[in-house]
Amino acid sequence: MSILPDPETFRKLADGSMRGLGPSAARLVLAGLAGPYGLATACRNSLHDHGLLRQNRVPIPVISVGNITAGGTGKTPIVAWLCRALASMGHRPAIVSRGYAARPGELSDEAAELAILLPGVPHVAKRDRTVAALAAACLGADVVVLDDGFQHRRLRRDLDVVAIDASDPFGFGHLLPRGLLRESVGGLIRADAIVLTRATSLALEARAEIRAAVTRARRGMPPRVWLETEHRPVAVRSSNGTREPLDAIRGRRVAAFCGIGNPAAFRRTLLDLGVELVGFQSFADHHRYTPADLDSVAHWASGLGGTMLLTTLKDLVRIRDVRLGEIPLAAVEVALQPLGSASDLEHLVATVMPTEGSAT
Repeated sequence: MSILPDPETFRKLADGSMRGLGPSAARLVLAGLAGPYGLATACRNSLHDHGLLRQNRVPIPVISVGNITAGGTGKTPIVAWLCRALASMGHRPAIVSRGYAARPGELSDEAAELAILLPGVPHVAKRDRTVAALAAACLGADVVVLDDGFQHRRLRRDLDVVAIDASDPFGFGHLLPRGLLRESVGGLIRADAIVLTRATSLALEARAEIRAAVTRARRGMPPRVWLETEHRPVAVRSSNGTREPLDAIRGRRVAAFCGIGNPAAFRRTLLDLGVELVGFQSFADHHRYTPADLDSVAHWASGLGGTMLLTTLKDLVRIRDVRLGEIPLAAVEVALQPLGSASDLEHLVATVMPTEGSAT
């Protein structure tokens, strides 16, 4: 049984807003556990940095998309954006991932979501991502987009793109499990491009402070590319494939739920869309909804007078129902929208791709 029943509970514990003797004691225990974790990640990174742990190379370029914090930083829209950009350049991308939380014979949540967003782009999920990348090459891909690959250093990559969520850029300033950092912020020195997601949640001055903090973490060296973006809602999707404009939900009495790493960001999105949000529930990230869960959600929404249930696309692919009880169910589809020109990132991506006729 988890001592942290949902993401919001953990965030309140980690950021110090949950007060009292119990939470303070819990933070001390978690800080004690973070010490050995930090030592292990630092040692592993040092061994890779000094060439003492081998990195496997594959015959096609590898572009990694990752982060330094656990939870929802918005990697999936970046992966989709990169695949579309590569396709527009005339390349044949394939996505490689570990397939986290996938049941045998099923797609992971992210893979199922990307299958909807990128029909026709192969997705190979294996624990051994070198084997997966080789399989992608055999399928005819000429470039691999490695999903959640920043800490997976066994597969050599040609480009590291790192997502930083503007709403919580550095995981409350602590390593797991005391905070959300998967490694020290000093690891950002390996990043070629930084994508600041959900940037419009902050004023320009606050975004500039994050950029300065990233440069300090990189020992005074700015990343080759800094791109600020927002996750812009683009449509409402049902599990039967129906896709409607956002105006279809404006002003409706909506109950919403999700099982993602950053539920607060989804809640803000709904409020910005102008729905009348009568209730909001969050489950643990990658939560597997049981029939009892869905019956409970339907009963809860009905009791609040909701005329529609909304969730994320990542959640909808786990549920695959058009209605819960008598209430229609749909997901808000979001896409990455650069704030300003993305030409610097596009150019950087192009530099790692072989020119026509060159050896791979």
